[in-house]
Amino acid sequence: MPTGRSHPGVAEFDGKIYAFGGGGPNFLSLNCSEVYDPATKAWSSVSPMPTKRSGTMAMRMGEMIVVMGGGFRKPDGKFKFLKTVEAYYPKEDRWETKPDLLQPHDYPASAVLDGQVYIIGGHHPDATEGGPQTDPAFAFSQRWDGKAEAWEEIPQMPTPRFASSAVAINGQIWVMGGVAFTPEGFHEYDRIEVYDPKQNAWHRSEVSLPYSSAGQGACVLENRLYSFGGFQEGVGIGKHGAVYDLSEKKWYVLPPMPHDRAAMGIVVLNGTLYLLGGWRADRSVKASVVAFNQST
Repeated sequence: MPTGRSHPGVAEFDGKIYAFGGGGPNFLSLNCSEVYDPATKAWSSVSPMPTKRSGTMAMRMGEMIVVMGGGFRKPDGKFKFLKTVEAYYPKEDRWETKPDLLQPHDYPASAVLDGQVYIIGGHHPDATEGGPQTDPAFAFSQRWDGKAEAWEEIPQMPTPRFASSAVAINGQIWVMGGVAFTPEGFHEYDRIEVYDPKQNAWHRSEVSLPYSSAGQGACVLENRLYSFGGFQEGVGIGKHGAVYDLSEKKWYVLPPMPHDRAAMGIVVLNGTLYLLGGWRADRSVKASVVAFNQST
């Protein structure tokens, strides 16, 4: 990418990859907006996001890409987490303000299911003073259909956490991994919790990640659930990855990524998985992009 960053918001639109905001060196939040065209193998800039932020989520909804939440580090070292929602219209290269989130969400999980976008958990709003290392995390969850004048609260996720990943599988939202400060200390999770919109309820899945993980990139492609990189408890930021075959109900180890990576963006495009930016093992930011093709 032209701009190195961690925690970006990324999305696919009409065969191109868009990256919004993210965190530069020293937690400097960004508002740059850039697009990659696989046909030309080149990046270009588009209209910058109105709000500087990292830890934001970006999801395509129809003709717009909705960018939600996130936050930034203020000059006094404290954090401000945002309710801000802005939509980018790629065909017009313009931004539009949308209804605020009901609560601020920084580095939450997010997925789109049946025309609604879900925002789940994240850093707790009270973590603005001490930062994420003392963060008990957040369980608040909400959704929006892209048209309503307000977001809708749904039942809270059972386990408060941030840096988790969410995917839509078989009409449900799976939220996996993540991390929170607990009475026993800072703890990464291997658990997967599932929200069923038909029941309007959560349950603990029988499936778990093969290791405790936070800040991983996760996606679903052709009945397989992929998890790449992230912070693995006892190991740190690594090159590891795994794939869960939903038919076989079994995890397989993936070849290691070329480099350590966490807090990256992830996009599925034409059968290929793209991992964009993120943190190195030393928490410096990356501009590199790697692609994984499951057929190889």
